[in-house]
Amino acid sequence: MIVTTRNLFEAAYGKYAIGAYNINNLEQTMGLFRGNLDSQAPFIIQISKGARNYTDKHMLEALIRASDDVFPQAIFAVHLDHGDEETCYDCIKSGFYSSVMIDASHEDFETNIAITKRVVEAAHAKGIVVEAELGQLGGVEEHIKVSEDEARLTNPNNAKEFVDRTGCDSLAVAIGTSHGAFKFTGSQSLHFDVLDEIQKRLPGFPLVLHGSSSVPQEEVKRINAAGGKLEGARGVDVNQFKRASKLGVTKINIDTDGRLVWTRVHREYFLEHPEGFDLRKPGKIFMQEYANFIAAKNEKFGSAGQLDIVRKLITEKGQ
Repeated sequence: MIVTTRNLFEAAYGKYAIGAYNINNLEQTMGLFRGNLDSQAPFIIQISKGARNYTDKHMLEALIRASDDVFPQAIFAVHLDHGDEETCYDCIKSGFYSSVMIDASHEDFETNIAITKRVVEAAHAKGIVVEAELGQLGGVEEHIKVSEDEARLTNPNNAKEFVDRTGCDSLAVAIGTSHGAFKFTGSQSLHFDVLDEIQKRLPGFPLVLHGSSSVPQEEVKRINAAGGKLEGARGVDVNQFKRASKLGVTKINIDTDGRLVWTRVHREYFLEHPEGFDLRKPGKIFMQEYANFIAAKNEKFGSAGQLDIVRKLITEKGQ
């Protein structure tokens, strides 16, 4: 059942975070649904601008519609990740998306507000939820590339003004995470002091963490053993997520970790089977491994086991 992110946030706020997972193909989609049902967790499917351009936007939409039929017990939202203004309008017009993210965080404060407000007005007219971003993460993800010098934490003093003036429904904040597999080089971690100050100014308002992949070191080790070169890749400590959820983080984005699972499975399979050419064989392995990964991640977010509770809340509201 496709629901709005607002439904999921209302159920989760202050208790746990919803996992928001990017997909690009059939195998990821199948593993994602299986993993969330295995762990009995509500979730958010994210489609990025890059994923929409990878084949055709209608292909991923068709996969999700089919998955909704194949897995009728699943409860999830469909979200545009890191959209520019034009892509947001296209997704709003499509009528398929539960929510869109307008990312104008690279602009100055006033321009970010103006762009976000336009998208909010268009989305709300269609009953669609909007996520915006204030502050800027470092790292590389698809068309986004921000150096460490350019990255900046969200200013808590600006957060409330931004939300009040734009009318956005959730806010992606920069508190030390980074896009890609190379997030941290030393002992850095999340800035919970900044997050605490933001929540004080926006009590009850859903906050979002981008760039939150943990970059499991066992995955990195196995990829490198199978011919990869990911030396120094390091991500967010998974044990910090539940603490973040108590401070208003209601949605946590995961993309890089899923790519690492895909890379590990395929590198190992073809290293062990150099004669292989049937893509379905590593594909079947990946779907199960990805499902296992999703279920384990949901345990860390605290969303595992929440599916029936969310279903009841949505039913009572008449969704």
